Amino acid sequence: MIGIGKGNQNNRAKKKKVWMYASISIGVLLLCIVSLFTYQAIGAFNTLDSLDKPKDTIPIGQYKEDESMKPVKWEGTERVNILLMGGDNRGLKENEKARSDSMLLATFDPVTKKAHLLSILRDTYVRIEGHGEGRINTALALGGPNLAMKTIGDLIGLDIQYYVYTDFEGFKSLIDAIDGIDFYVEKDMTYTDKADGNRYDIHLKKGQQKLDGDKALQYVRFRHDAMSDFTRTERQRNLLSAVADKLKSGWNLMRMKQILESVAPYIKTNLDISDMLKLATLGVESHMAGSAQIPPMDLLAGKSVRGASVLGVKNNEKLRDYVQEVLLKDDKGSVNSGGSSDRK
Repeated sequence: MIGIGKGNQNNRAKKKKVWMYASISIGVLLLCIVSLFTYQAIGAFNTLDSLDKPKDTIPIGQYKEDESMKPVKWEGTERVNILLMGGDNRGLKENEKARSDSMLLATFDPVTKKAHLLSILRDTYVRIEGHGEGRINTALALGGPNLAMKTIGDLIGLDIQYYVYTDFEGFKSLIDAIDGIDFYVEKDMTYTDKADGNRYDIHLKKGQQKLDGDKALQYVRFRHDAMSDFTRTERQRNLLSAVADKLKSGWNLMRMKQILESVAPYIKTNLDISDMLKLATLGVESHMAGSAQIPPMDLLAGKSVRGASVLGVKNNEKLRDYVQEVLLKDDKGSVNSGGSSDRK
């Protein structure tokens, strides 16, 4: 009986040691995970805080603040709109300012948690306050980001609170930072670009593939087909939707510090750190409900200005109504009864 009792005590002691070591191991693992998240959070916070600092290397110029152009403040409960501008900075001379080669509006409704992506056709001919009429992509060079936001906002009937500007290298860095995008390229794409020693030539083959930063840039830049900028903007929306989905994955959320550090040198924005954090939370909670081209084909009117072809808008009021209809739809075509779409 004594021997059996000692045996049971020894077994209990061994089991206690095993559980003690297991508990220590789990504790160390949890500590590592918490430390990693803390490191990522602090690093991401510091990098976000630097994004709105002036960057002389990004040629969109410094403009005197015009209170009439100042965007409205986002309070956090109404629809928020962010103008994403991609610029081609190649060949700019000293003191020249870049035009927005690509313009997309990311719009989020914090009530319905639905996001939409709107492509703005760059040759749309519009009124640019203080500068008469011109192509919509020239507003950035004429008066800076505030004028670009106001010009597009006036066209589509939405208040645009924020902008984010980047160039070719910033886009490539983002794609590479998230380890590329698995994507279906719908056709062969080839174009030779002699600028910069053929650095930005386009050579893509049709089919499912993993696009790194260089190939993703080729895909969103290609417009040398029958529909030119119309199909290019659709490709941009589709690729950016895929990028947004991948950014929300658990692995990339854990690597947000490294991702932000890789793109920070190429980004200029008016977002401050508190708004970035609110938008980050909203972005994770939201899903892509739809996308559209602005203006749509049935509201476009081809016209010539001083011998150059531009895109006129047939009816500005109908265009603003169309935007509201888009924002009420989800990706299945159903209509939401709630939400906050209207301009203040």
